[in-house]
Amino acid sequence: RHLHALSLRFHLERQTGGLTRDIERGTRSIGSLISYTLYSILPTLIEIGMVIGILLVQYDAVFALITLSALTIYIVFTVKVTNWRTALRREANELDSAANARAIDSLINYETVKYFNNEEFEARRYDEQLQKYSLSALNVGQAAIIAVAVTAMMWQAADRVASGEMTIGDIVLVNAFMIQLYIPLNFLGVLYREIRQSLTDIERMFGLMHTHREIADAPDAHTLPAGPASVRFEHVSFAYDAKRPILFDVDFDIPAGSTVAVVGHSGSGKSTLARLLYRFYDVQGGALRINGHDLRSLTQDSLRAAIGIVPQDTVLFNDTLFYNIQYGRPGARREEVEAAAQAAQLEGFIRQLPDGYETRVGERGLKLSGGEKQRVAIARALLKNPAILIFDEATSALDSKTEKAIQAQIERAAQGRTALVIAHRLSTIMDADEIIVLDQGRIVERGRHHALLTQGGAYAQMWMLQQQEEGTDATDNMTPDAKSWGAPAGGVA
Repeated sequence: RHLHALSLRFHLERQTGGLTRDIERGTRSIGSLISYTLYSILPTLIEIGMVIGILLVQYDAVFALITLSALTIYIVFTVKVTNWRTALRREANELDSAANARAIDSLINYETVKYFNNEEFEARRYDEQLQKYSLSALNVGQAAIIAVAVTAMMWQAADRVASGEMTIGDIVLVNAFMIQLYIPLNFLGVLYREIRQSLTDIERMFGLMHTHREIADAPDAHTLPAGPASVRFEHVSFAYDAKRPILFDVDFDIPAGSTVAVVGHSGSGKSTLARLLYRFYDVQGGALRINGHDLRSLTQDSLRAAIGIVPQDTVLFNDTLFYNIQYGRPGARREEVEAAAQAAQLEGFIRQLPDGYETRVGERGLKLSGGEKQRVAIARALLKNPAILIFDEATSALDSKTEKAIQAQIERAAQGRTALVIAHRLSTIMDADEIIVLDQGRIVERGRHHALLTQGGAYAQMWMLQQQEEGTDATDNMTPDAKSWGAPAGGVA
């Protein structure tokens, strides 16, 4: 729950392999600590106390003195060496997490490794981390202390047997006591070492637990009421990094039930609008409102429940097609899932598969093409049935024929809903109620398709260049005024 509650910034910077290793090591160590403290420490301490008490009462005080001295030296030695080892353990944990992160990263990017023939390079990088392990031999010192104590006890006992103060039975009994003492004492040393190592292992997981939630609900946050939703970007300014602002005074409205498209060059801040609307980040200037409510005053659960998105890069779960579509609304009935798939033009593709809806899509959906993954994403968003729909270049991976088929479904899905369409292909947003043109984080033009073409500005440049790239007449869909305008040299790419 905590990791899912952390900000998008944290998850963009994390290393998945190292993170999972930290969690695995930490949870295992918590189990070890509970087991050690409840079932081992108290019985061991009682046993040591009883042995020392019997030696002190039944025999000469020197035996108890030797035992106490050995016990003190043993504990001090164990604590000092274990503390020294703890630093090495931390380093070992760092190396272990780094090695696991490298291994997982190379497996996730299997195709890239193969493209560049770098299998041996990845293996060497993994080995570099594993070869850096180094820990000391604490048990040797502990055994030496016990051996010296046993020798001293036997020498004292033998001397007293020779003088007649003790019997042979006494020396056997003292030896038995020492053995009885050695076993729990040695275990206690191991126990302390394991506890310290467990605490060290837990540190990184607790560090994750203490990672600050960048985006948290306000104490008085309220639920967004269900129903139609209007969106307002109110003089929004934003930067992922203070040194590199992304959006500057962006101000526009999306009335309830209308469609607004945002276009612009790569890096102009289009996708950032979707991230802000989902409240993955908070704006630094201005405000973002839904039905007049500042997003920061709403609960994140109710906000995100009202929004559906078809992202530019669709990543699917390593499960069935049915599961991935139903993920939009996990409680949906099968007929609802199938209806969403049909609306996203997936039904024909699924019928061709031997396992149909039970076909597994592979890790991150790698068994599907880019277009198939995007159609799954569209079906998932349609199944969610939200008040607000975001299409973040939702048809960028589709061929022209499929794009036209799905575009009709997108337009049908957007009817009655508030839609924000982030587009690369301008032909897909010709019918939008308003088109916003972003350039380096600023709104440079706004209006409907034909009005923007008539202006002969940045939008008209992009339109002509895209039409030329697609091999069509750039003037086919332009007004007479726009036809008289020509694209300047070095136009927008």
